[in-house]
Amino acid sequence: MSRKLILLRHGESQWNLENRFTGWTDVDLTKNGENEAKIAGVLLHNSNISIDLIYTSYLKRAVKTYNICSKQLKNPKIEVYSHWRLNERHYGDLQGLNKSQTAKKYGDEQVLMWRRSYDTPPPSMSLDDKRHPQYDILYKNVDSQKLPSSESLKDTLERVKPLWINQIIPKIKKGQNIMIVAHGNSLRAIVKILKDISNNDIINLNIPTGFPYIFEFDDNFDVKRDYFLGNQEEILKKIENVSKQGRSED
Repeated sequence: MSRKLILLRHGESQWNLENRFTGWTDVDLTKNGENEAKIAGVLLHNSNISIDLIYTSYLKRAVKTYNICSKQLKNPKIEVYSHWRLNERHYGDLQGLNKSQTAKKYGDEQVLMWRRSYDTPPPSMSLDDKRHPQYDILYKNVDSQKLPSSESLKDTLERVKPLWINQIIPKIKKGQNIMIVAHGNSLRAIVKILKDISNNDIINLNIPTGFPYIFEFDDNFDVKRDYFLGNQEEILKKIENVSKQGRSED
């Protein structure tokens, strides 16, 4: 039996709906997002994919997604680990801003670079800004020097990497099926590593909310197959919608 990794981007959040840069802002799911999480669980259950461990970020939109999703799996014994390294990319001073309005101000190309490029971080959040994670009780046990003020995808990948290498990969290699419930960019970082996507091509990778993304591995831990569960037309439509989020409105 092939080892599996299941990546699940949290269901639609309130700021997804409002087309705002969210980052580490701890916003909740919409009702639609809750339904997406439930459907993801049903898809996994109906596919008979067993899950041994779940990893999630500290942010409530991911935590709530796994809670709703896991109820459909009919397995109350699944262990769950939360880790700040799986948080979304920190969008710095852009957090809270509407993506389309920001594109009007700075131009579509600049916002695309901030959103999707590999190594261009958005403008940093001031250390005096009370929204900075160093002031958030969620991170009281994390070294404040490790808490970001802004991140590129490259920064996010470097943040995720120690957890990926030291904890998650060894468990998959032992034959455990792992599900990671996280965010668009922390999951893009993992996919970049797994598929060895170039720094230039990563700009084209968009992960939709609420659809399980399955990776199957051979005995050498090479990816044999990767695919989304669910209606493929709907998945493609949602991927296209994600790609349009940072464009200015006419």
